Amino acid sequence: MTSGASTGPGDDTSTDGAASTDGAATDSGATVVDARGLRCPLPVIRLARAAAGLVGGDLVTVWSTDPAAVHDVPAWARMRGHAVVRSTVLDDEAQDPAEPATAITVRLGG
Repeated sequence: MTSGASTGPGDDTSTDGAASTDGAATDSGATVVDARGLRCPLPVIRLARAAAGLVGGDLVTVWSTDPAAVHDVPAWARMRGHAVVRSTVLDDEAQDPAEPATAITVRLGG
């Protein structure tokens, strides 16, 4: 029998939203991690998971509705030798105005 530990409904290993061809509010060519609706620390965990498969110089953008992400993602980037290159509010008519999503783009260090 396995430990059965689950980290919650939003922390699966699927690639759902891990990469997107929808470049809305992102730099062209950036890998997109859709972490909307997830709370700390999941947006940073998803970002780190996506970054692990990329190389220095690549761009990765995390979309998050978690207010802590605007602080957590830059802190994660600094600690890992990466750089935040853009942070914008997503302009998505389908999103909940009470919980706006932010797109934070990180250029991975070498």
